[in-house]
Amino acid sequence: MSLEERIPQHVAIIMDGNGRWAQLRGKERAEGHMAGVEPIRTCIKAAIKHGVRYLTFYAFSTENWGRPTAEVEALMELLCRCIIQETPELKAQGVRVRIIGERTRFSERVRSFLDQIEQETAEGERLTMVLALNYSSRDELRRATQRMAAEVAAGTLTAAAIDEQCIAAHLDTAFMPDPDLIIRTSGEQRLSNFLMWQAAYAEFYFPEVLWPDFTAEDFAHALEVYAQRNRRFGKL
Repeated sequence: MSLEERIPQHVAIIMDGNGRWAQLRGKERAEGHMAGVEPIRTCIKAAIKHGVRYLTFYAFSTENWGRPTAEVEALMELLCRCIIQETPELKAQGVRVRIIGERTRFSERVRSFLDQIEQETAEGERLTMVLALNYSSRDELRRATQRMAAEVAAGTLTAAAIDEQCIAAHLDTAFMPDPDLIIRTSGEQRLSNFLMWQAAYAEFYFPEVLWPDFTAEDFAHALEVYAQRNRRFGKL
């Protein structure tokens, strides 16, 4: 199989380094987050070009609520503004947007925008772009466990039937395959509570580049590195 044929079906990205990028330039952290929008556009185009089917961005974790209020508010405003601005282009590119994470903590305004972008891009077939918002793996597993417990209590699920497939079916990511490749920018080498169940056999790539500087060439290089890996899934 050629390197060109060894394309990951699902690439997930931890977009790290916006704050440091801004600090290095004497800017506010919010400006780093704004600069981080362009590489998202870049990665979407690159994913479509290379034949990636699912592209997940870790956009806002449950832990991010602990950041300064002004920064969180700026992130929420940026999110809403981007949905308005980017939806037409996403539709034109054939991108379907899905949201994972727990939405109830967001304001009604933010939730309405999240619903809007999912509805308006629902027909996209070239790429599914997933935004992880108010997401963490531990919270996802907590919510999945609660749903399974409720089903057991209601008699629609037995404890004996809870296997790996059952758990996966109750996760936020049940609609898509597990990630083949997880990229974390800025040189940090940890998952930070992201797709921990789903990453059991993922390949990892940790470029030093800060997220706002991540390019189409960086994305292509990550795919090349992935293609050279020998994925054995626990086998010889």
